[in-house]
Amino acid sequence: MLHPILITGAAGFIGFHVARRLLQSGRHVVGVDSLNSYYDPRLKHARLELLRASPLFRFVELDLADREQTAALFAEFRFPEVIHLAAQAGVRHSIDNPAAYVDANLQGFGNVLEGCRHHGCGHLLFASSSSVYGLNAKLPFSVHDNTDHPISMYAATKKANEAMAHSYSHLYGLPATGLRFFTVYGPWGRPDMAMYLFARAIDEGRPIKLFNHGNMRRDFTYIDDVTDAIQKLIARPPHGDQRWASHPDPATSSAPWQLYNIGNNKSEELLRIVGLLEKAFGKPVQRELLPMQPGDVLETCADIDSLIRDIGFRPTSDVEGGIERFAKWYRDYHKV
Repeated sequence: MLHPILITGAAGFIGFHVARRLLQSGRHVVGVDSLNSYYDPRLKHARLELLRASPLFRFVELDLADREQTAALFAEFRFPEVIHLAAQAGVRHSIDNPAAYVDANLQGFGNVLEGCRHHGCGHLLFASSSSVYGLNAKLPFSVHDNTDHPISMYAATKKANEAMAHSYSHLYGLPATGLRFFTVYGPWGRPDMAMYLFARAIDEGRPIKLFNHGNMRRDFTYIDDVTDAIQKLIARPPHGDQRWASHPDPATSSAPWQLYNIGNNKSEELLRIVGLLEKAFGKPVQRELLPMQPGDVLETCADIDSLIRDIGFRPTSDVEGGIERFAKWYRDYHKV
């Protein structure tokens, strides 16, 4: 396999779509995943089955927190680019299970950074999250704003990933690009995320749980827009801003390191999302209005000006069409 690109979390939602897009473009891909049971592994295996149809794809089952096995993987392939999407996900899960986030999101990412450092990686793209904005009340969320107050362990580990990557960029010259994802949805989505949870409740005739009595807004970002942005960013490693010392900016550095928001730049009411899902499924649903949950924020919205400027990114999927496509996939996959 010549010059493969590494995608960690390849059996996950975003990782699967990115791998499929790169395979379609002719890239050789090595996909890594631990296939853990955070959600139904059958969905992960179904995604992998589609990827394995390509002769350009090779799968390695691996827990990135295993230092020796991760080092061996990097030594074997010497990846020119790495897209690190593997993580223990879930804001609410992190409140009850913080140790899982230390192992996967800190230890695992540290091992990936070491692999990149020692084996000539030319560009590391890594998943961060809109959750890092925490208690920031200024909207839209900007990469140029301070993010020092995360309100969940998940968010704290993603903030730590950004700092860890910066240290490797500064010390070892590793080009690294952090991607703050905003509520990604679409076919093959994660069952623990709002869109999937709402769809399942509608399909099964159960009430939908809406926290803060439904008075919440999210920047829903369709998966095809996410993969478009990542594909364009792969070929654009940061070089560092030599003027940074006189013009400091949390999103950039004098080192080859940069942060981007990956979002739709539009905040949608959750109640409207529920209404669009009801229309797509042709079924009404009861709404169970509940108090705000720990770790949640009222609203997210991504400022994507730097992404527009640097790669000409423009979201092309509106939420109406995206929900229709997601609902069709859901019905096909679940045979309903």
